Amino acid sequence: MIHKTFHYDFRDLKLSVAQVERVMGYKHGESQEPVSDLIAETLNEMEADTGIKSEYRIFENIKYHNTDKSVEAGKVMFNIKAIIFNQLKKSESAAIFLCTAGNGPGIRSRRSTKEGDLLRGYVYDTIGSEIVEAAADLMQEALEDEMINAGKKITNRFSPGYCGWEVAEQKKLFQLMHDNYCGIRLNSSSLMDPVKSVSGIIGIGEKVKKHPYPCSLCEMEDCIHRKLKS
Repeated sequence: MIHKTFHYDFRDLKLSVAQVERVMGYKHGESQEPVSDLIAETLNEMEADTGIKSEYRIFENIKYHNTDKSVEAGKVMFNIKAIIFNQLKKSESAAIFLCTAGNGPGIRSRRSTKEGDLLRGYVYDTIGSEIVEAAADLMQEALEDEMINAGKKITNRFSPGYCGWEVAEQKKLFQLMHDNYCGIRLNSSSLMDPVKSVSGIIGIGEKVKKHPYPCSLCEMEDCIHRKLKS
């Protein structure tokens, strides 16, 4: 089984003020100068964070069950539902992945909110989400490069909680990543700690493709991919 780990410097992520503004709902040039200055200040503060990590493990000979739209990897059955199933069903193997921004963004956000600075707390929270998504992008790019060298392609990445895949299935995923390099833990509600973390699956094979995320078929209004398309 192939297992790759990654540790990122904040600057590797290349986050910008404009990107954070867009995720916060501002169109180009709409935000006020104090907001832009606050975002720039918080981005500079987060350059000291060292907990940004990701990893993937590749499981071969995965099995698909069309009747209940499930996939079996590492002897664990995932009820991924129709949307994800249709994206993965031509895969020959799959990468189970984890990414985390570490504890820094959550600690800063909670502290600012407790002190009554709600805007700063929200900015920290938004940047934390962007950190983990950027780390996941870098991880996925590394996986794609490795698979291209092996004559294969990859699908999009999909996570529990999206496209009908139940959040509770995260417990199954962590059965395959129980000693994870990222140091992520699950609570009793199947939520991750650190909060700014993501997990999921990426299909691998000669006949798979990456497609635009099927937002028109998904009911999750606050999905990061839907926001980026808007």
